[in-house]
Amino acid sequence: MSGTSNKYQSLWICLALALVTFAVFWQVQYNEFVDYDDDKYVVKNPYIQSGLNLKSIEWAFTATRASNWHPLTWLSHTLDCQLFGLNPKWHHLVNLLLHTVNVLLLFLVFKDMTGALWQSAYVAALFALHPLHVESVAWVAERKDVLSTMFWLLTMAAYLRYVRRHSLIWYMVTLLLFALGLMAKPMLVTLPFVLLLLDYWPLCGTGFQPVNTRPRWPCHMRQAVFEKLPFFVLSAISSVITFLAQQKGGAMTGADVLALRIRFANAIVSYMRYVGKMIWPGELAVLYPYQIDRLLFLKAAAAGLVLLAVTMLIVRLSGRHRYLAAGWFWYLGTLVPVIGFVQVGSQTFADRYTYIPLTGLFIIVAWGMPELFAKWRHKRVLFGVSAATILLALSICTYLQLRYWRNSIALFEHTLKTVSDDGTINYNLGNVFQSRGSLEEAMAHYRQAVKIKPDYIKALNNLGNILVEQGRFDEAIDCFNQGLRFAPNDVLLRYNFAVTLVSAGKPDEAANEFSYALQLADAEKNEALAGLIREKLDLCRQSKP
Repeated sequence: MSGTSNKYQSLWICLALALVTFAVFWQVQYNEFVDYDDDKYVVKNPYIQSGLNLKSIEWAFTATRASNWHPLTWLSHTLDCQLFGLNPKWHHLVNLLLHTVNVLLLFLVFKDMTGALWQSAYVAALFALHPLHVESVAWVAERKDVLSTMFWLLTMAAYLRYVRRHSLIWYMVTLLLFALGLMAKPMLVTLPFVLLLLDYWPLCGTGFQPVNTRPRWPCHMRQAVFEKLPFFVLSAISSVITFLAQQKGGAMTGADVLALRIRFANAIVSYMRYVGKMIWPGELAVLYPYQIDRLLFLKAAAAGLVLLAVTMLIVRLSGRHRYLAAGWFWYLGTLVPVIGFVQVGSQTFADRYTYIPLTGLFIIVAWGMPELFAKWRHKRVLFGVSAATILLALSICTYLQLRYWRNSIALFEHTLKTVSDDGTINYNLGNVFQSRGSLEEAMAHYRQAVKIKPDYIKALNNLGNILVEQGRFDEAIDCFNQGLRFAPNDVLLRYNFAVTLVSAGKPDEAANEFSYALQLADAEKNEALAGLIREKLDLCRQSKP
C-alpha cells in the first residue's frame, strides 16, 4: 500500500508542479520577440524561417552563427517556424513547455535517486519558480537553455538506469542523450563531473539506496571514473568545437577582451554574486556590463576567502552530510564554462547562466532545511510553512520580472534603470525606436551609446544614416569620420560615408571613398555589396562635369 500511496503522491506533486509553473509563467505567451539575439536566431534568419528541409538541416549542422554550434537548437527553432510561423506566442509557449518538462524531470529523477519525496519536490519547485530562471524561459533566443537541460536531466535518468542494471544498452543510451545535449548547448560539458558527484551522493551506498544499486563511492571510484571517460572525450570535442565557433564569430577577440587578471577576479566575484542573487533576486537585468574599479581585486580577494572558507567547512561536514558537498561542487563546477575565465561577450555575469548551476544550491536548501528544524517540536509544520513562504515570494518576483520581457522597449528601459548606463543597451534601444520611426528617441540613445563608447561603430553608423535622412549632412560626415578613425576598414561604414558625400554634393570625395569601399568589399568577398558599390561608383563618375 505504501508504494501505491507514494505513486499517487508523486502524480499529485507532478500535477501541482506543472500547474504552478504554467500559472506563474503563463503571461509569457503575450510577449513579443525582443531585439536582442531573437533576430539572429529566428526573426531575421532565413534558414530558420524556411522550415525543415535538407538545406536548413544541413545549415543547422554546419553553421556557427551567433558564435555557437548547437544544431539541435537551430532545428527546434526551425520546427517552430514551420508549425507557427513568426507568431511569438507559440515560440514562447514551447519554451515554457520545455521548462515545465524540466521541472517534472528534475523532481522524478531526484525522487528516484534519493527516495526523498518532499525534498525532491522542493528542489523542483525552486527550479521552477526562481526569478533567475525567467531569462532562460522568456527569451526565445535562450531556447538552448531549456532544450539542453531537458537532455541533461534525461541523461541523469538514463545513468540511474545504467547504475541499477549495469546494462550496456543503458550506458549507450546515456552516452547518446549526453551527445544530443551537447548539440543543444555546450554547457553540458560539465555533466560528466556531475555524474561523478551523483556517484558520491546519492548513489553512494549510504542512506537510501535504490533497489539493485551497487555502492558507487569510494569502493568503485576507479570504475566510476573509468566509465566516464567517453563522456569526458565528448566534452573535450564539444569544447574544441565551441572554441573554434566563438573564435570564428569574433566573440573572444577585439579590443573589448579584458586582461586575464581582470577576468579571473570578476569570475571569483561572480560566484558570490550568483549566490546573492539566489537569496535576494532583486535588480535583475538582461545585461550586467563590466564595471572595472579599484575595488575589484579587493572584492575578488574577499570573495575568494569566503568561497575557500565555505568549501573547507562543507568538506569537513561532508562525512555526515554528503549532500552538502554534492550540491556545493555541483554549483561551483557547472558554472566553470560560463563564469568568465574565457571572455565571451560584454557581460560580467548573466541570469541565464544559473539555469543548471543553481540546482546544486537548491539541493543544499532542500535537504538542509529539514535538518535545520530537526530538533524543533513542530518540525514538519515549520518546514512546510517556510518552504511555502519562500516559494510564494519567488513566484511573485518571477511574475513581476516576466513583465519586463513583454517587448524590447520594456526590457531595455528596465535594464538601463537597473544597471549603470550601458552602450550596448542604448544601441539596442536606439534600434527599436528607429525601426518604429521614432528617430529623435533613436538618436538620443545612439548618442548616449557613443558617449559611453566613442568607438561604437554600429551606433555611429546608424546615427549617421538618420542624420543623412534628415538632411543634416555636415553632422553625418562628422559622425562617419569619427567612426572611420577607429575602424578605417569597415566597408559598410565607408560605403555609407561615400553615399553621404554624394548627398552633400561632393562627388570627387565620394568617388574616392567608393573606390576604397570596393577594394574592402572585394577583399571580404562580399559580392552583393561590391556590386552595389560599383553601381554607385559609376553613377558618381557620370555625375562629374
